[in-house]
Amino acid sequence: MEEAYNRIAIERKLRGLSQQELADAIRVSRKTISTIETRRFTPSVVVALKLAYYFEMPVETLFTLTKE
Repeated sequence: MEEAYNRIAIERKLRGLSQQELADAIRVSRKTISTIETRRFTPSVVVALKLAYYFEMPVETLFTLTKE
């Protein structure tokens, strides 16, 4: 089974951002950031692209597929 893995928490922490600061920057709720980071929620394409744009990196760098 494939599962989406993401680097959102890593990139956020490298930049010294709180979940709330990141959420405000891309106009989503803090809970959305939390659930994406813990992989309880896979974001929409729009949210994934907003995150990639914010972090100035390809979406494929932030999100990858893994096999479990």
